[in-house]
Amino acid sequence: MAEHKHSNNKNSLSLWGAVSMGTGVMIGAGIFALTGQIAELAGTWFPLAFFVAAIIAGFSAYSYVKLAQKYPSAGGIAMFLKKAYGRGLVTGACALLMYFSMVINESLVARTFGTYVLQVFNAKDTDWLIPALGVGLLLFTFLINILSNRFIQTFSFAMAFVKIAGLAVLAIGGLWATGWSFESISVEPQETGIASFLGAVALGILGYKGFTTITNSGGELKNANKNVGRAIIISIFICVVLYVFVALAVGANLTIEEIIRAKDYSLAEASRPAFGQYGVWFTVGFAIIATVSGVIASVFAVSRMLAMLTSMQLVPHRHFKLPGNLQRHTLVYTVAIAMLLTIFFDLSRIASLGAVFYIVMDICIHWGVFKHVRKEVNARTWVLLTAITLDAVVLGAFLWVKAQSDVFVVWISLIGLALVFAAEKWFLKLHDYDDEDPHYSTETSSS
Repeated sequence: MAEHKHSNNKNSLSLWGAVSMGTGVMIGAGIFALTGQIAELAGTWFPLAFFVAAIIAGFSAYSYVKLAQKYPSAGGIAMFLKKAYGRGLVTGACALLMYFSMVINESLVARTFGTYVLQVFNAKDTDWLIPALGVGLLLFTFLINILSNRFIQTFSFAMAFVKIAGLAVLAIGGLWATGWSFESISVEPQETGIASFLGAVALGILGYKGFTTITNSGGELKNANKNVGRAIIISIFICVVLYVFVALAVGANLTIEEIIRAKDYSLAEASRPAFGQYGVWFTVGFAIIATVSGVIASVFAVSRMLAMLTSMQLVPHRHFKLPGNLQRHTLVYTVAIAMLLTIFFDLSRIASLGAVFYIVMDICIHWGVFKHVRKEVNARTWVLLTAITLDAVVLGAFLWVKAQSDVFVVWISLIGLALVFAAEKWFLKLHDYDDEDPHYSTETSSS
């Protein structure tokens, strides 16, 4: 079987460029959309949920770091899965789970954008505007993504630093304004059950999964064998510090009841007691910058991941007379799916679905390393098994909590998983790899 070759600019990306790319994708959904939802499940322990999620993300990152050290490439997760499982059902299905979890994340951030914009215009009761604004953002993202790659990457890198600085201002300013008090935060035993807390941790993991996009930079990153792993570790560390401090600031300015009541825009609401209306405007403006840049970076990465899967002939593809090459087509499909999710699902359900898909894929990555390439990548067995156990415990608790509060999410998640695996099995049964198939050409086609 021929390997598909991808063009890249070798050694064009620095370590800090990769870090800014990772944090750029992470910050957005991670804190703006999820803080209120995590507080709803974890109660006064919600800052701790972000911290525990970072620990689990750290164990998860181990497999990706080891794989990147041995097999640095532009293929990222798709190539990692192929190294572990070969071109087969598990590789195709799990890569699709990662793809869909990232598209779900884009729709989550798009709806978050709409929710925060409405805080400026005091149009909280006009619910239809939230998906409308989200769809508008995705359309804008599509237009930006058909510009040059250099512009998109430069813009994403610059915005990553803006987002980090903005979150730091929100956190430090919010805590300073309240005299560093933490009235709605507690580490004492309280009514929150362990299952509910672990469910909050599962959502918190979504705030860190953006580190996986760094694995796609192996073909461009200088000294990729070492710097992919370094970039992942630095990105997670930066985000856990920011997330925990922002969570503490929110808890210092709002009661848990107030956070839950404003769970879709809790950061904006938390800035009101400390800074008044000006604080709300600053937070909303910063949220708009963070969500817009986050969606642009995510769409850029995920559309290329789908192009990789298509060129590996792990997913079906038809050009449908669309102009442009394969990468342009996968961009269209990615944005279209994100728009549909933005229209039909609310923030809570979008986040839940994304968490389930991502954690299942993550378990498969760890199992693949443990079972098939552990010796080749020199990975420690106890770390891999710990990562699998933590993922499984958190996923089980999350599904249990959702079964009590919103069983529809559980059914949609299970049906979605079954459909992905069944569809991939059906496709692979009917389609043998063919270098000459025009539908999988990366060149312009109107067939």
